[in-house]
Amino acid sequence: MTKIKLCGLSRTCDIEAANGLMPEYVGFVFVPQSKRYVSPEKASVLKRSLADGIQAVGVFADEAPETVAALLNNKVIDVAQLHGSEDEAYIARLRGLTDAPVIQVFRVGDVQDILVANASSADYVLLDSGAGTGKRFDWQLIGQIGRPFFLAGGLDAENVSEAIHKCSPFAVDVSSGIETNGFKDQAKMAAFVAAVRTVRKEENK
Repeated sequence: MTKIKLCGLSRTCDIEAANGLMPEYVGFVFVPQSKRYVSPEKASVLKRSLADGIQAVGVFADEAPETVAALLNNKVIDVAQLHGSEDEAYIARLRGLTDAPVIQVFRVGDVQDILVANASSADYVLLDSGAGTGKRFDWQLIGQIGRPFFLAGGLDAENVSEAIHKCSPFAVDVSSGIETNGFKDQAKMAAFVAAVRTVRKEENK
């Protein structure tokens, strides 16, 4: 059963929409350069409004592991997503500070990137085309993956069913595909979730 992650939530109305849709995950972006950035203080407020049963994922890029661990241990987030140049040594340092799950992001350009993702010690890997480019990579490369993965990059309500059928991801991750004019669009959020759940129903028949 493919899980859903709605990423880049930054407003109270985004959380309210997510609570109505009940995805498995939502994402808070802690990368200052991102237009979807939220401060730890804002994320803490948003997390308190998040429905039980939805896990908050914190997205980081080369942040100090102590900072990441503090947000995890203080329950501002439940999962860390590493979107920068973090390596195995970084993950080991983070593991020494918290026992929370870790997702490592890999930008897929060729089969070698998939092989590197296979070797990651993170709990999950996320396969993407780049740093929030909103474009898909060559899904044929996914045939080489040998572990559960989050799929991101260019997903929206129109193509997510195709993505699930072709790639069989553990979870699908969307951000720009549920936005209008740079802000989360509740109708697009609902359409994306509905499309994923339609596939689930088909799989359970």
